[in-house]
This record gives sequence, C-alpha cells and structure tokens, in this order.
Amino acid sequence: MAGPGDPPEQTPEGTPGGGEDEYRSVVFDESFVRAARIQEYSAQERMADHAPAVRRRPPLRRGLSRQVLILVMLIAVAFGTAVYMGVRSPYQSSAMRRSVEPLRMTVIPLAPLGVVPGAADPESLYAHSPAAQFRIGAEGVPLPASRRTAHFSDSQVVTALTTAKEYIVHSSLYPEVLTRQQVRPVRSLVAADQLDQFDESFSHPAADGRHAPTGWLVRFDPARTRLADDRIRVQGTLQAAETDSSTLEVTADHTFVYALRPTGADAGTAASLFTVRRELHFRFDRTDLRTHQLQLIVSYVQAGPLSCAEDSTDHLVPLLAGQTAKAGGPAGTDPYATGAATALCGSLATSAQPKV
Repeated sequence: MAGPGDPPEQTPEGTPGGGEDEYRSVVFDESFVRAARIQEYSAQERMADHAPAVRRRPPLRRGLSRQVLILVMLIAVAFGTAVYMGVRSPYQSSAMRRSVEPLRMTVIPLAPLGVVPGAADPESLYAHSPAAQFRIGAEGVPLPASRRTAHFSDSQVVTALTTAKEYIVHSSLYPEVLTRQQVRPVRSLVAADQLDQFDESFSHPAADGRHAPTGWLVRFDPARTRLADDRIRVQGTLQAAETDSSTLEVTADHTFVYALRPTGADAGTAASLFTVRRELHFRFDRTDLRTHQLQLIVSYVQAGPLSCAEDSTDHLVPLLAGQTAKAGGPAGTDPYATGAATALCGSLATSAQPKV
C-alpha cells in the first residue's frame, strides 16, 4: 500500500496521456497576459449591479505597421530615383559630351607711319577723324531685323543676336574690362565648354593663336593708359545665319575708337585716338540659346597705333600723342576699310588718323 504522502500508483481517471496535462506546454507569461484583448474584472468591480464578468481592453500601440513602413520606404526610393534621374538626365549628359571648337584668334598691331596726332579736346579728334559719324557706346551695336530660319524661331534668332551684342558690349566698352580690373562680365557669357581655354588665356597668356587675352576682349595697361573720354565711338554690323539644323552662327564686324591719355596726365594733356577693329564669329546650339551663352569660334583683331615691337598678347599698348613706332609693318592697313589684313603686323594708314 502506498503511504499517505505518496502519489497513487494509478493515474486519475479522465486524465489522458498518463497524467500529463495537455496545456502544460502553454506558458502564460506576463507579455501574453498583457496582450489579451479580454480582461476579467476584479472581485470588487464584479460586485456592481449587472456588471459583466469581463471587459475588452484597448489594443496596444505598437507603432507603425509593417505595411506603412514598406509604403514609406517605397516612396523614399521612388523620390530618390526621380532626383537622380533629374540630375543625370540624358539631355544634360549629351550636352556635356558635345564637342566645342576652340577659339582661333589673330591680333594684328598697326604701326603709325609717323608721329601720332593729338589734341587736348577728344571731341575735336573725333570730329576730324573717320569716326565723326560713329554712334556712342552700345548704340553703335544695333540689332538687325531678324527672321526665323528653317529650324530656328524668331525668338531664338533674336536671342543669338542679343547674346552676341552683350558679349561685344561687355568685351569692348565696359570701363572695368578695358582697364584690366575685371573679366567676369565677359566670362559669364562664354559657354562652359570654352571656359578652360578662356581661363588659361588669362592665367598663362601665349601668342599661340589660342590663348591671348586680347583675342577675347579689349584691354589696356592701366599703369600706362587711361580713357580720356568714356564715350567710345562704335560702328559695325551683326548678321545671323543657320549653318545646320542644330546651329546658328552670328558674324560681328565692328570698329571701336577710343580717346586715350597717359595715366596720371591732366585734362590739358593731349589725347589721341586708338582704333580697334574686331571681327568675331559666334556659334550657338540650342543649349547655348537656353543658357544665354555663346561659343566664340573666330576672333580677328586689327588695332593701332601700336608698335610692332610691343607684345599685344596680354594687353594692348597704344602709342599716344606725339609718339612714333619703333618698327613698322610691310604695308599700310586701314581698319576702317572692309578688306582683311593678312600680315602679322601692319602699318596704320594715314587716312585712319585724325586730321589735326
């Protein structure tokens, strides 16, 4: 017989599995109890009349559901993809890969045949020179009547002409550019693909037909020369033409006449005239028209009176009133004429000087 403290040898009736509880594997830990949606009222709460035995508990706040998190991640990925495609669009990539022709430039000094004439009054010099009827400043760079081409609209042709005019005005008439103080007004109009050549021209000037600052703009050495009159005389033409279905070209041919004095000289010192003829060829594709910039392809400059012995690569060094050239060129060249000079150094025709 079993003792009173010993368990019975037989399992209780009705207990399956040899006395093993079928719910023994279920563990009612604290987290399980807290997560229950139904909670039994306490004894005190059940003493109230008609109180139910149990009540529903509000659902626990578990933060954002998995679906919401996935949706947020998908939106973020889509937004990042859109931004990336916008920055690296095929249109921008093709524009960055375009081939831009480097600027080819020629600067021809024109040496006077005798003494440079001068007068105290710049107006008198202008009145007795071929520039007597020239307009003043930007008025001497009028826009021509424009017409649409086969592949470019009226507005696109006007944009090309206007941008070319701005470049001419900035590079030939701005006092801060003429005195070597700034190049930014000119640089801002140059297409991005030509900026390396532009910057190298000013950081490392060279008389190689590619890197002369005077091929990009007109400028004087402020230590030697200053403007005697800021009303610069100008005359010239602008013409636009379509070269193919994707390119517009603008040809500019202008003559600029500057009244100059030595730096530090007073108003009573004789002034002289200095003439610069610039033939510029600009090219525009649709990217340039959209960004309001240009490609300068050809720059052909005649300037005088200059001495052929002076280096005109970095800046122009005009001969002033009463001075003569140390060396002349092979023939007289008139910058007011329409013919193009071919010599690397020419002689300034007597007819191009004021009669004083």
